[in-house]
Amino acid sequence: MLKKILPAILAGAFAMTACAADDQKAVRDAIESLGPGIQVDSIGPAPMPGFYQVVASGRMVYVSADGRYMLNGNLIDLKSKTDLSAASWAATRKAALAKLPASQRLIYAPANPKHTVTVFTDVDCGFCRQLHAHIDEFNKQGIAVEYVFWPREGVKTTAGNDTPSYTKAVSVWCSADRKNAFNEAMKGATPKAATCANPVKDEFELGERLGVNGTPTIVTENGDVVGGYVTPAQLLQALEAPAGTPRRGG
Repeated sequence: MLKKILPAILAGAFAMTACAADDQKAVRDAIESLGPGIQVDSIGPAPMPGFYQVVASGRMVYVSADGRYMLNGNLIDLKSKTDLSAASWAATRKAALAKLPASQRLIYAPANPKHTVTVFTDVDCGFCRQLHAHIDEFNKQGIAVEYVFWPREGVKTTAGNDTPSYTKAVSVWCSADRKNAFNEAMKGATPKAATCANPVKDEFELGERLGVNGTPTIVTENGDVVGGYVTPAQLLQALEAPAGTPRRGG
């Protein structure tokens, strides 16, 4: 009996897999048709039937399996009062940042941190400078701050040259004393020009894939975005809030 049933089961499973592959192709084609340069990072089943959840060029959208309809906005489960899109974004950020090694971050941490945040930062950003001015206080609160670079001007100008903010970030990273160069840049000093192998371009592109659109962007260990600029007290309160408490930055 099993010999008769098994081929039918396998055939059904193959048909479902092929169907899913066709659906995903239709979804991918629909998203990429929206404009040149759109990069689809992930396609997976959405929590609602008949739709796929797509992350593309830093946006999360929901597309029908036939590629005809797209919903742009957060998906809310009205029964559980849960923002499913925010939860999915958090999981995406957490997984992506877990792959970024400590050697590619600029870390300011107390001896035994209670909390660790990743901060996408730019040396020319006023609010980033205000945030860094309190770095000692963040550490005293038990918060480790791990910076990654996200030059707000991007990597290249329209003429194809390196942007000033990208050049400064690279110069900081390539300095003989990286932390001192960063500290001085955050006070408004122009870092001494330097070049070397560096993670700045990759970190900028990572931020774009994760929906970063400004600095500072503070991401918790769970992948939640706390906000832009916050004081040490505000950040500690957000980090110690019960699970499910709404974050400042969504």
